[in-house]
Amino acid sequence: MRPRSLNSRLTLAAIAAVLVAVLVLGFAARIVVSTQLHSSLDRSLRDRAVEVARLSVSAPAVLSAPGALEAPVSGRQLSVEVLDREGAIVARSLALGAKLLPRGPEVAEALRGRSAFADSELGGEPIRLFAAPIAETSGPAAGGVVIVASSTEDIEDTVHQLGLLLLLCGAGAVIVGGVAAALLTRRGVRPLRQLSSSAAEIERTGDASRRLATPETPEEIGELARTLNGMLAALEASRERERRFLADAGHEMRTPLTSLVGNVDFLARHGESAGVIADLQGDAARLQRLIGDLLALERESAAPAPGRAVRLEQTIAEVSAGRPDVVVRIDGTATVAGEPDALARSLENLVENAAVHGPPGGRIEIRMTVEDGLASVAVTDEGAGFSPGEEEVAFERFWRSEDARGRAGSGIGLAIVKASVERHGGSVCARGSTVTITLPTVDRAS
Repeated sequence: MRPRSLNSRLTLAAIAAVLVAVLVLGFAARIVVSTQLHSSLDRSLRDRAVEVARLSVSAPAVLSAPGALEAPVSGRQLSVEVLDREGAIVARSLALGAKLLPRGPEVAEALRGRSAFADSELGGEPIRLFAAPIAETSGPAAGGVVIVASSTEDIEDTVHQLGLLLLLCGAGAVIVGGVAAALLTRRGVRPLRQLSSSAAEIERTGDASRRLATPETPEEIGELARTLNGMLAALEASRERERRFLADAGHEMRTPLTSLVGNVDFLARHGESAGVIADLQGDAARLQRLIGDLLALERESAAPAPGRAVRLEQTIAEVSAGRPDVVVRIDGTATVAGEPDALARSLENLVENAAVHGPPGGRIEIRMTVEDGLASVAVTDEGAGFSPGEEEVAFERFWRSEDARGRAGSGIGLAIVKASVERHGGSVCARGSTVTITLPTVDRAS
């Protein structure tokens, strides 16, 4: 069975909601109207009964006067019978003609002194009647009962007509609500279909550079489109980094591999040579460094944020130990949340980079300063430094300056530093012959 579309489900839900609301409202309206009409009728019956009972006591002769019991109450014609204590009729409404009001348990209750309401029929017509006792005084009706009745057919007709009206209004509301819901949901789903079509086209072509069109309305779908476009941009950037990584890695590995192949061919033709073997060892070591740096860079990119307290000045002392060309200047102390090995590797990479770019035998300075909750470690060499424009790209993978392309090294040392420092919540920048990393400090007691 084919599942229903979002449009049809929303339309059906709207119709069901309107239908339930109409039914509940109609049922409540019928109850309220019926209750109010019956309450009004009961008040009229009671008021008329009290009036006749008082008249039976104060002016019993008036009861037998023609038309004395015909006066309407609240615009409603009521039928009245006055009975003595034996149940004989003392007076009655002329409108009753030959009909007698029903004698039910309510009359017996009234003879015992308690008023009572009852529903009955008179000539096949539904009626509501009220029986009230008459005081034990003078007059023929003393100790008797007054019965007041009225037809309820008009009330039932009113409630019935109200029900029909509510039914018609409910049907109209369901139709209008269903059409409105269908139009609104169709309009609301249209941008989703456009997004789906665009996404399907991107999936078909595999072109992550394409973007989804951002609909003008509604805002929620526009936000979804922008989020998806952000994901596509991230995917495109990831693919570009992967492509560049493979291209750069292939380029960097091609040189030592070519040298290895050449040296192996030479050995095959001329036999063993100490110089060739040394070259082979150098090429193998270069490949090992490259692979190790690639693995380190991948670990830094995927590792979680560190949380161990590290004394930064101690890490600097360990890195600079045994290196007479490194001068350390420490201004203050700093504790950072970090990973000791990763921080040490980053500083070692900066020192090695300074040694590559500085003059042979040149001095390398490591200077640490602490200010406003930030620890800065600057590594400076005596070389010419980065040229204008190189400071922004120096931390990219496999980037090398023009004067360092023939030197040893993997070309991703600074990229490892950048990934490690950012994982520690810090930043790194290059200016001239100085590379500076900045890390947030933590309370040593924590």
